[in-house]
Amino acid sequence: MGEATGLLSIIKSGGWLMIPIIASSIVALAVIGERFWSLNAKKILPEQLVPSIWKLYKADKLDKNRINSLAISSPLGAVLAAGLLNERHGREVMKESIEEAGRQAAHSLEKYLNTLGTIASITPLLGLLGTVIGMRDVFDAIEDGGVGNPTELAGGISKALITTAFGLTVAIPSLIFYRYFRGLVNDLVVRMEDEAVKMVEMMRGERDQIK
Repeated sequence: MGEATGLLSIIKSGGWLMIPIIASSIVALAVIGERFWSLNAKKILPEQLVPSIWKLYKADKLDKNRINSLAISSPLGAVLAAGLLNERHGREVMKESIEEAGRQAAHSLEKYLNTLGTIASITPLLGLLGTVIGMRDVFDAIEDGGVGNPTELAGGISKALITTAFGLTVAIPSLIFYRYFRGLVNDLVVRMEDEAVKMVEMMRGERDQIK
């Protein structure tokens, strides 16, 4: 109870700028949790999807309904379906369709990452603004009463330090996870396109078939 009261007191000492900083931290935590849940490789790249599609293709059971179902099953399924739907147009058109579907998948996988990147950028600036406001309060106190009132001086310095510290505390992990998720998305998209190209090459007899 005492620790909670102490933390609340620190937050109050930081002034009104603590409100957007704390709100940003809550949004950042929500985005990080959601992206960890959504960017699951097993959901995005089902391991047995390509072999199962290949078996259906060899058995001549890969009709339009199955391809449409494939397109909504997973991001990899959407990329594969884009190539399969354009099979009759030749290898190059299939690959172009796959690349376009891959870009669309990447856009979907990057959901909320811009928000996380924005938080990583603005929270240090909010902290810096708090520093400026806090130092202004210090100078105002000095101007009004000289350096003889340590309480007012300490309040201004405290506000400056608290907002800066909280801003960096939010910004640093936000930036780390933003970079991590961007790298993860790029890796997943490359793997999806590789799987789809592998399927195209097998269908065209340019790669050994899956047993």
